[in-house]
Formats: sequence, structure tokens, C-alpha cells
Amino acid sequence: MFANASDELSDAPAALAARARRRLLDLAVSRPVHLGASLSVVDILVAVHRAFGFTPARSADPDRHRLVLSKGHSVWALYCVLAELGMPGLDDPRAGHPLDGTPGVEAATGALGHGLSIGAGLAEAARLDGSDRRTAVVLGDGELNEGSVWEAAMFAAHRRLGNLVAVVDRNTLQQEGPTEQVLALEPLAAKWESFGWRVAEVDGHDCGLLVDTLTRPSAPTDRPTVLVAHTVKGRGVPYMEGEPRFHHLQLTERQHREAVAALDPRPAVAR
Repeated sequence: MFANASDELSDAPAALAARARRRLLDLAVSRPVHLGASLSVVDILVAVHRAFGFTPARSADPDRHRLVLSKGHSVWALYCVLAELGMPGLDDPRAGHPLDGTPGVEAATGALGHGLSIGAGLAEAARLDGSDRRTAVVLGDGELNEGSVWEAAMFAAHRRLGNLVAVVDRNTLQQEGPTEQVLALEPLAAKWESFGWRVAEVDGHDCGLLVDTLTRPSAPTDRPTVLVAHTVKGRGVPYMEGEPRFHHLQLTERQHREAVAALDPRPAVAR
């Protein structure tokens, strides 16, 4: 689906993700962050940047692939991944949502439900330009409550945007509670298929599998693709995993020490 990553990205994706999680915990002791949702999406962001062959030197290349973080409240994870990849200017980020002009940010995404429309527009522009540029959009599963997501999904299928991939961070929790209690999404894969998308379900914490899936050639090439990435909110800190109270907070010094000590070094286990 996407070109192989540059040899400049020699670090193992799982090791990079582990360092990004530690950086994220350090950020959370200095300010309130959306911690649970950021921890769940780290591996996805690492994998997309690896599959796209991202390097800071190519961040202004007009022919670069694009990543839109639609679940913008998880921008802290994006900051940490970009910093680990060597993007300058992100050692002390302040904005709580992606802002235009921030290093490595392709689009401002504050209100949920807008990112897939932006991504579809970028993919359509690349198609009209005759460019090989491709676009990935990372969405939260709670975000799928927004009708604008499905409008964009219809548009992308209608315009046969095979250069567009959506990755759903399927951690099954949103601010109001479990997604299936707030507004049931299942059968989620069948919904996307009915909108004309190719669908794959993957372990969203297996960086290697995600990279392989994103770089695997797709057929047919005239349909957009969605990866339903099964994740755990708060992933990496066992006592935070699946706990709604860690949705948004600033860690105390004690909580930070406990979280760092508990940081799970184990590789992902397939679901």
C-alpha cells in the first residue's frame, strides 16, 4: 500500500514506541494530557511514520505522504513520536490539539470528525495531480459517532481513492464510557465494507504487523482501505489499561514514578 520506509529509520519500531511512551509519561507530569487515548495510539503513529518513510529532512517535501491525526486530543502521542524520530522543536510542546505550523503536523484537528474529510481531500488532490502521494488518517473509535466521518467515507469510495487509508484506534472506550454503550459501532468492519472500503482488522499494538500491513500492496487499487486496529486505552502502563479515569489528567510526581516503574516492556500479544 505504501512505499517501504527509508533506511534512515533504522531503529526498531517497537523500541521507538517504548521510548515515545516514556516521553509521554514525562509530559503528563508537567501538564494535563489526554493520556489514555495517547498511550493507545502510539504504536499506530510509529507504524504509519515508518511505513511512510518519514524523516525530519523530508517533512517539507511536496511529494511526501501525508498523515492526518483526526483524533486530535491524542496529539501528545504525535509530539512524542515525532520527537523520537528527530523532529526539532517538540521538546516542550504546548498546544493540546494539532495546530497548523507545528513541526510534523499536516492539519489542524480540534473538533472530532473532520480528519477523514481533510484526508480525502488530500488524497483527491494527489489523484488529480497524477502524484503517488498517499494519505493516512488516524481516527478514534468514539469519533465514529460523528456523521461527517461517514460522509467522507462515502466520498472516498465514490471517488475511488485507493491512495487513502484510515486507521481506527479501536480501544473501545470514549470519554462517556464504553463505545458499545454510548453508541454501538459493531459490526464495525461490516459497516466500512458496506461503504465500499477494503477492511483489515489488526493488533494495533504490534508495530511490525502494522508496518507490514501498511506496506503490503493492495488490490484492487481503486478502493480506500481502513485498518481497524484493536488497542487498549492506556496501553503500556498496566494499571492504566482500560481505566476511564486516565482519560485526561496531569500525573503527580508519585503517579509518574509508579507509571514509569510499571511501564510494560513486553511485546504486544496478538488478540
